[in-house]
Amino acid sequence: MVNAIKGLLISCDVPMAQFIVNLNASLPASQRFIVHMLDSTHMFVQPHVAEMIRSKIAEFRDQNTYEKPA
Repeated sequence: MVNAIKGLLISCDVPMAQFIVNLNASLPASQRFIVHMLDSTHMFVQPHVAEMIRSKIAEFRDQNTYEKPA
């Protein structure tokens, strides 16, 4: 019998994939969202976390963006 799981395929570069893996690892076991790591740049995640991942990436970018002093 085949078991199907609804999810979201994420394709990104290696550093962003590591950021998402670390984000997943920082959560309690019951809230982890990565279903399967396909390779170093592709992962299959639960569909309900898409917006949370986007917001965490935006927050990370905002913290690490250089702005020239006025």
